[in-house]
Amino acid sequence: MERSLGAEYDALLFDLDGTVYRGGEIIKGADSAVSHVRDAGITIRYVTNNASKPPEVVADNLNTLGIPAVLSEISTSAQAGAALLAERLSYGSPVLVVGTAALAEELVAVGLSPVRTADAGPVAVLQGHSPDTTWADLAEACLAIRAGAVWVACNRDATLPTERGELPGNGALVAALREATGSCPLVAGKPERTLLDRAVSSAAARRPLVVGDRLETDILGAGRAEIPSLMVLSGVSTPAELLAAPPECRPAHVAADVTALELPAAVSRISEQSGWRIATTGAGLALTAVNGADSRSEEAGTYPWSGLSALRALCAAWWSEGSGDVEVLFEDSTAETALRELGLYRLDGKRFATAATS
Repeated sequence: MERSLGAEYDALLFDLDGTVYRGGEIIKGADSAVSHVRDAGITIRYVTNNASKPPEVVADNLNTLGIPAVLSEISTSAQAGAALLAERLSYGSPVLVVGTAALAEELVAVGLSPVRTADAGPVAVLQGHSPDTTWADLAEACLAIRAGAVWVACNRDATLPTERGELPGNGALVAALREATGSCPLVAGKPERTLLDRAVSSAAARRPLVVGDRLETDILGAGRAEIPSLMVLSGVSTPAELLAAPPECRPAHVAADVTALELPAAVSRISEQSGWRIATTGAGLALTAVNGADSRSEEAGTYPWSGLSALRALCAAWWSEGSGDVEVLFEDSTAETALRELGLYRLDGKRFATAATS
């Protein structure tokens, strides 16, 4: 019997927002997928760019949602950000915090002194997501950064996926400070390596797999850390963005959600697909269905089987040619249905294209 995708690795590094849950709602199938890999004896780490909550609360939230988690399995960008500063600063150094009390507690844990005003003489600024951050908080950070303080951002995620939709993330406020100061922060979270390296080390992993929903953080971060990845379409990044992705943002697998971990690895692998024929044309690619491509044998959540398998085939074909925008022509009604399922933008006639072209 063929092993499941999850069983091919000794540790799974799960993103949370958009991958396991959205806001306070679990993503369908996440509980069974996590239970599957846990029952197989595979080490789990929950690796989140969200720096707003302490690890204890993250673990409690997961358990409340029906996803078992213990404190040692939680890796946050707040921890990574504090560790990054501890490597650079002397013990007890004052650090201005833009973020939650939980972020300040991580500084205390590594021997640094959190402060909230520029008048306290901070030698560094640590910025993480908080729904309560105000203009006054940003103003204090602006003054400190302009005075020469080391600036570390826990992450640069522009948005935060919730049950209501995508809301402003830490990256949106980081961008405001970049405009105000002309400076760029060091980044502790994904796509930089600090957070993932810490998670891999804590798991003593030799064959880890990153599971996430964002090309520009989870998947790019996995690539920089030289770790294979599974992209799920339950969060932020879209099929069109995946098809147009540059080489550094390309996962090995793509699926609707994390239930792909329970299926054989070949199901979600980005590769040629027996149900589809891809031809290169002067305009881009032409998609044709063959051998019953509309089978519904895969559990795929929002994206039915035909769309997902077509996406894998299209990515494999296009990535061997180049990257960026590409037009996709459909040659039959099954191919047209698959492209519609993927949400590709309709141009005219038989032409579809990636979102960047629309």
